[in-house]
Amino acid sequence: MIKEQKPTVFVVDDDSAVRDSLRLLLKSVGLPVEVFESGQEFLDAERDDRPGCLVLDIRMPGMSGLELQVKLNERHSILPIIFITGHGDVPMAVEAMQAGAVDFIQKPFRDQDLLDRINQALEKDAGSRRMLAERNMIRKRLESLTPREREVLDLVVAGKANKVIAGDLNLSQRTVEIHRARVMEKMEAHSLAHLVRMVLEVEHPEA
Repeated sequence: MIKEQKPTVFVVDDDSAVRDSLRLLLKSVGLPVEVFESGQEFLDAERDDRPGCLVLDIRMPGMSGLELQVKLNERHSILPIIFITGHGDVPMAVEAMQAGAVDFIQKPFRDQDLLDRINQALEKDAGSRRMLAERNMIRKRLESLTPREREVLDLVVAGKANKVIAGDLNLSQRTVEIHRARVMEKMEAHSLAHLVRMVLEVEHPEA
């Protein structure tokens, strides 16, 4: 069994004093932490596919926090982002939230407030990764079906009875029953409702 990676808090801030204080704070509560002084340094390190969350300064020279967020979105990164903002940055923070950031915190902030937000972001990340792993597993099961089993599955999910499926596919009802049983077995479905839910989960996740 693959060992689960421990989530890491990634900090991107151009201010070395902020980086040092956040590193000490996070280490003091036992959270693995990696710090970067620019968005480009973080991108070059290719850390966005690892579990954890990103604590990101919204205003930085060169690549801003918002620009880094755009680049991570282009990479389909699911890493939750918490923005650190100054007093005048609230409109930017709202824009960041609309682009998928999970939270923002205004300077100066209490250590505990930031830790609470980080713990919430780590929970969100773990949930997202569980969901992705589950969808990938369902996709692999779908790929294991033969073309005929896939046809039967699609008609079962559409709510058609075995007799109707048999007519649609020009098969005997018994043959449909055999295919249907194999589909249930390969998909590891406990019931018809479970089967339908799995297929909808990967093919119509927004439903």
